[in-house]
This record gives sequence, C-alpha cells and structure tokens, in this order.
Amino acid sequence: MRTWARSHVPEIAWGLFAATEFAALYVFQAWPTVPFHFVWLSLTILYGFRVWGLRATALVLAAVCLASTVLLGSMVLQGKMHPDELTEIPLMTAMFLAMVWHARRRQAALEEVSRAAEREHDFVRDASHRLKTPIAISRGLTQLMLDTETDPQAREDLTGLDDELRRLSGIAENLLVLATAAQPDALFLEQVEIEDVIVSAARRWSHAATREWVIDARADGVVRADRGRLDAAIDALVENAVEATEDGDRIDLRAFADGGWAVLEVADKGKGIPEDLAPHVFERFVSTRHGDATRRGAGLGLPIAKAVADAHGGEVRLRSTPGRGTRVTLLLPGYTRVPLSGPQAASSRVVPAILPPAVPSTPARV
Repeated sequence: MRTWARSHVPEIAWGLFAATEFAALYVFQAWPTVPFHFVWLSLTILYGFRVWGLRATALVLAAVCLASTVLLGSMVLQGKMHPDELTEIPLMTAMFLAMVWHARRRQAALEEVSRAAEREHDFVRDASHRLKTPIAISRGLTQLMLDTETDPQAREDLTGLDDELRRLSGIAENLLVLATAAQPDALFLEQVEIEDVIVSAARRWSHAATREWVIDARADGVVRADRGRLDAAIDALVENAVEATEDGDRIDLRAFADGGWAVLEVADKGKGIPEDLAPHVFERFVSTRHGDATRRGAGLGLPIAKAVADAHGGEVRLRSTPGRGTRVTLLLPGYTRVPLSGPQAASSRVVPAILPPAVPSTPARV
C-alpha cells in the first residue's frame, strides 16, 4: 500500500484537490463555475503528465462527470443555476478527451523512439562484437604476409593495410564500449585509485606520440568505478588531444579532488574545436577534423567519455577555443580520500617529458 501511495502521489494530491473544489462548489453556490473549472483544468493538466491506461482514464472521467452532474444538477433543481450551465460538462469532457488523444499519441511516439534506440543499441553492440573476430584474423594474416614478403612496395602496402585494420579494430572496440558504457548494470565496480588512472594513461600514451606529457596527479583517494571503462574514457580523450596537436606540443593530464568529486582532466594546446561543431561534439561520429587527411577520427571520443561519465553518475565538461586548445574535464561522484603508501605517497607529482615515439600497442583510435 505504501509503495502504491508513493508512486501515485500526484493522483492522490489531485483527488484531494478535486474533493476540496467540489465541496467549495456546494458551499459557495454563488460562484459554482470557478471550482468546477478548476477541477476539470487540473484533471487535464495531470493527465498530460501521467497518461493513465484506458480503464483508469474512463473510471476517473466517469467519476468527475458524475460528481459534476450531481452537484450542478441539484443546483439547477433548486433554481440556483440556469439549466444551460449543464452544457459545461460535455464541453469539459470533450476538452479532456482531446488531451487524452494528444497525450496517448505522444506516448506512442516516445515508445517507438525508445524501441528504435534499443534496436540501434543492439545492432551496434552485436555488429561491433561480430566484427572483432574477422578483423583479428585479417590482421593475423597480414602480419604473416609481412613476415614472409621481401618486396619493398608490397611490404609498404601490407603495412598500410595493417594500419587500416588496426584502425577498424579500434572503431569496433569503441562502438562496443559506447554501446555498453551507458548501462550502469554493465559496470564492474571496484575501488579505483584516481591518480593511477592518469599516470597509467600517461605511461601508455607517452610511447605512442611524441608530445610534452605533463602529469599533475594530486588525488590520493579512490572512487567506486569500472576501471576498464575509465581507462577507455581517458584514452578516448587523450587520443583526441593527440589528434589535435603536433610533435612536441604539450598535453596535460591532471587528477585532483573537488569535495566529494574526483576530477580527471585532459588538456592540450592544439587547434581547438571549430565553433560550428562545438554544440555537436557529444554526438556520435561528429569528427573535429582540421584538414589533415592523415588524422582521421571516427568522432566517438567525447561520446564515449560522456557515456562512461553518465553511467557512473558523473558528467563531462568541455572548454575549447579555436586555435588555443581544448580542456575536457571528467567528474566522478563518491570520491574518498585514502592516504597512499610507498611510491604513490607524494601529494603532488608533476612529470614533464618529451619522449620519442616507440612501436607501441597503441590505444584504439577514436
């Protein structure tokens, strides 16, 4: 009973309001149409938000019509109201039924949109999962051919093919992450050291791109999160920063606490996001290219970061100035300070470095 009452608070409140108005209609018979219209207007507004089933709608409508007819009819019989006033009841009924029609059409449209989104979600998840195996086999065959091929031109072609397959593999992996990241029940939650997320990302990426990597990690605490998803989000942001910068440019990775929030930041001094694309950067497949054909992103980086943040109850903030760079901030709730020991005990670590490129297993392009 308590559960039902909690889920039907608006209906209960409206029922009390309607009973009060009908009582006022009976007591203050000099102005009967005022409470009468309040009842019908409030019922129409309530239905616009709640949209009950047809049976419940018919019962409520019948009850209101009956109460209105009894009260107004008694006043007509007593000579306190002209019989023409009874025409208000069918007029109010017609108004309410019009609201029912529009509200149910809107509900049906929203349900169809929800089903379409679910079908899209299932398709993206299944397609990306199924693509991983043939792509992996193709890359293996390409590597085998590279090991045996001696012709320079053929080796160059095979190397280009392997790069494209690796990029395709990264896109498939990112689509899979994007399809599952927004589902909180799909998260594997554990205590994650925020500082280690940033330091590990810098370690991975410093071997993948010749940039000035500046790490400022001051969050000696943890959040309950999915470490794999957080790594995917940070890799997505760092990949975007690499795409927007040149060799030797600076990329900052920061981790700090702001009250009960853990804050992870990736900032670059690159080309920034064009103003016309800024409102759309969290949409899928919106790529902020800068005219460099060798730099191709699938436009999944920021959507992945947002999906991961949303799944954890957090948020993503973006600040970008064309020609001056971009800063993306990932905020996660539930930060708890836990003093660390050993090599991580330092309260602040800032490590600038310009490292040469290596032959890494690079994080997936986004």
